[in-house]
Parts: sequence; C-alpha cells; structure tokens
Amino acid sequence: MPKKPTIEDIARLAGVSRTTISRVLNHRPDVDRATRERVLRVIEEQAYVPSLTAAGLAGGRNRLLGMLLPVFTWPIIPDLIRGISEILKQTPYELVLYTFNDEDLNRDRRDVINRLLATNLTAGLLGVFPGALSDQLTELYHQGVPVVIIDDQQTQVTPWVRADNVTGAFDVVRHLTQLGHRRIAHIQGPDEYLASHDRHQGYLRALAEADIAPDPALILPGDFLPQSGYEGAQRLFSMPPEARPTAIFAAADQMAYGVMRAAEERGVAIPRDVALVGFDDDAPSAHVLPPLTTVRQPSYEMGQEAIKLLLNLLALAQGQESGLEAALPAEDNGLPSPVQIVLPTSLIVRASSGAPVSSSAASRPGM
Repeated sequence: MPKKPTIEDIARLAGVSRTTISRVLNHRPDVDRATRERVLRVIEEQAYVPSLTAAGLAGGRNRLLGMLLPVFTWPIIPDLIRGISEILKQTPYELVLYTFNDEDLNRDRRDVINRLLATNLTAGLLGVFPGALSDQLTELYHQGVPVVIIDDQQTQVTPWVRADNVTGAFDVVRHLTQLGHRRIAHIQGPDEYLASHDRHQGYLRALAEADIAPDPALILPGDFLPQSGYEGAQRLFSMPPEARPTAIFAAADQMAYGVMRAAEERGVAIPRDVALVGFDDDAPSAHVLPPLTTVRQPSYEMGQEAIKLLLNLLALAQGQESGLEAALPAEDNGLPSPVQIVLPTSLIVRASSGAPVSSSAASRPGM
C-alpha cells in the first residue's frame, strides 16, 4: 500500500513551512490567497487527511485535554464538567472525554491510557477516580506528561484535587452520635478508591469521639451503587432486633437509595426505626421520601481547581504563564513537586436522620 502523505510531505510539495500548513488547516487569516490555494491544491492532489494533531495551532501544540472517567453516569460528573468548562472557555483548549463504559470498577484499564497516548492528540490528562490506573498516571507524570488526578490517590505523588472526605464523613456520623445513636452501621465504597477509605476513617473517628467501639458486623462492603446499598440493608435488617443498627451511614447517596428500597420492602420506617445518612448530595437526595441527610461534595469547584492546575502545569512546561490563579508546583530537582488541593464539604441535614429540619446545613473547613 502506498505511504500516506504527512504534513511534512504537503509542506515540501507546496514549498511552504509546516507552520503555514497548520495555518491553512486552521483557516487562519494570515495566509495570502495564492499560498492558501496552492496548499489546498496539493492537499487535494495527495488525498491528504489531516490528523487532529497536525491541525493544531501553528507550532504543533495540541489544544486538546483528555479526561478519563470511570462511569459517565456518576452523579458528580456533570458538575465536574461544568466547573471545567467554565475555566476552559477562557482558553484555546478543548476537552475530550474518555469513559471506561462498563460497571466493573476493578478491571485493569491500562489499555485505555495506552490507546489514548498512542494517538498523540492530548496535551494533558485529567483522571477522575482512576482507581487502579493511579499508578500508571503517576508514572506518566514523572515522565513529563501533565497529569492531574481528581479525588483518588493513596499517596501524594501526582498533582491532585479532592474533597475532604474524612471530615465530611466525620461530620455526618457525629451528627448521628449527637442524636443519641450508638449502633451505627456503615456501608462502604469500593476498596480500590481512596475516597472509600477516607469516609471509613471519618466514620471511625466520629465513633471514637463518642467513645463507641466499632462493631465489625455493622461494617459492610459496597460499591457506591444502589444495589449494594440494598443488599447491605437487607443483611442489617435481617439481624436479631437487639443487634440491628439504629442508624446507617451509606458512603454514597446512591447506596442510600438502595437502603430506602430495602426499608420499604421490609416495612422499616426511616427515620423512626432507623436513621439514614449518605454522602455526595446527589440531585435526587432533596426529593426522595424522606429527604436524605448527606454530605455535599464541592464537585463544581473540584472541576475548576483541577483544570486550573492542569493548565498551569502545561504553561510551566512551556515556560509560560497561564494567567489563571491556581496553586503551582514547586520545582524539586527539575521535576514539579505535586500539589494537593483539598476542598471542604458541607453537612446537609434533612429528615432522614430524624433531626429537626430547621438545622438544614452546617459546614466545616478542610482539615
């Protein structure tokens, strides 16, 4: 098969520079008519199909940023993207979304990143809850690829932005202990996510403050999705009356919805028979019956801070300034030291916990 022409081939045949080809492909006005027509004629004669990389701005810089999403339907994703888009509107960059398109959160997805990098299209990457991919993203960062992780990393080795999950969980469980609850169950998130461990730590910290010894029988696995909340609640409601919890902390609102379904099937009244709290403050949480007490994540602000951090990494790599106010990495032996941005959560008190509705919101600063 004949070799496909490259942008260098087109530049040589047209007698112009690669920069001029890029300007023509981008419909820039600073190319005279005769040169533009000659370039377009050569492109047609050679059946040249420009790649997105070749069609980038003059100088070959990419203006596409990749965003890796575990599951596009996760409730926090729209607010994250909205925050990112508000910042990107001020720049020439555009966002490309890559989803894993399955519900198995434990599968190794290194092939996704390998395919993405092989295209050479993106100038930087945002990884949203990358789980098992955190190690590979960290390797890429230390190889010079601009990478920012959103809310998932076991150690601070890559720039990242997260909510204060420990304090958020502590606040909502302390809310339960202050209402007099002593047997508080916890349905956890997936083990591969740092957010799950942080919320568990906040749960344990609140119990310790109230001098309550954690009961392993009341700590159940989950995966942030409704079915695991439903299954966990069925196990809890099947316990002997004296062993059952009087309150349940679901590590995500989606799991709390599953608890509500199980309670309805079992004839368990919330909050009369069992108090229920969640985490995330998804949109339906204010409208379910009873309305759900939960922890609001600053998803919009997380998106804004993450994209500002990524843009500053890109500008730093190019020896420029982004013009955006954001934390910048400190230089350390030629490599930027990772920046960690922790944003505060807010406790949203509603009827499901059995507290007076008048105490509708409280917040704590980040740890």
